[in-house]
Amino acid sequence: MIEVRNLVKRYGSTVAVDDVTFDVPKGEVVGFLGPNGAGKTTTMRIVTCYLPADAGRVTVDGYDSFEHSMDVRRRIGYLPESAPLYQDMGVIEYLRFVAGMRGIPSGERDGRVRRMVEICALGPMLQKDIGQLSKGYRQRVGLAATLIHDPEVLVLDEPTSGLDPNQIMEIRELIRQIGREKTIILSTHILPEVEATCSRVIVINEGRIVADGTTEELTRMSAGRATTVLSVRASAAAAEPKLRGVEGIESVRLLEDGTPGASRWEVVSPSNADIGAKLFHLAVESGWVLTEMHTASLSLEQVFLELTKGEKRP
Repeated sequence: MIEVRNLVKRYGSTVAVDDVTFDVPKGEVVGFLGPNGAGKTTTMRIVTCYLPADAGRVTVDGYDSFEHSMDVRRRIGYLPESAPLYQDMGVIEYLRFVAGMRGIPSGERDGRVRRMVEICALGPMLQKDIGQLSKGYRQRVGLAATLIHDPEVLVLDEPTSGLDPNQIMEIRELIRQIGREKTIILSTHILPEVEATCSRVIVINEGRIVADGTTEELTRMSAGRATTVLSVRASAAAAEPKLRGVEGIESVRLLEDGTPGASRWEVVSPSNADIGAKLFHLAVESGWVLTEMHTASLSLEQVFLELTKGEKRP
């Protein structure tokens, strides 16, 4: 459905997208994941014909985004991070306006609007102007406008940005429902977003793709490595140098330092390093009270941190 080949985009001397290649087959929900400034939004804007690429090629359903941009636009629904809504228009008025802009025949518009109101659960808000809605409902209106021409592909850029926890759960559920019928690229830097809605993950960092696979495949990248969480009755300043000196530990991260004279840590090590015994002996030798210790495989969050912590390019 979507093919991206060797995509490059520069802003002056800055390379925002650097030789990016990936495919999204029909019916798949793909999370496009990366830290802020990684190149996610720029890539999405190129895919949706909002920006030209400096090099490379994008096709959607066989149509080239440069040579046949109108055909690509007809097949894509794009929801940018800040949905472009007219605040002084009513919900129905706005959706009718979008339907007209999308070329939907006048005799079909009301039916299509009613369908979007049903799918996006906008019924309680129909008597209000968009400017009176909560941000969660404005996102729903944005999604309705994105879906109204029944596109085959949805590109959603940070769809839950700035929402409260209840609104996030509502939008995630809506995306899951839509994803049963549509091909979706969901751009985000929020890991729970990916785990809750996506069947596959593409990780981009510094403009380059650094991983591509299911969440299970990405977590298997940590095979042979483990993370240990421990809490000790010792200050962070006293505990950190000793933890870093333990043989076999690859990284040490302070998780909590709120209680005076106590700290909580996450350490990463090879799974065969018998790190639990070493940490226990360190606590005994240092005179620390050990109040917590457990070990598990690396989480998706830790894999993501490992993939995106590299040095910045000059």
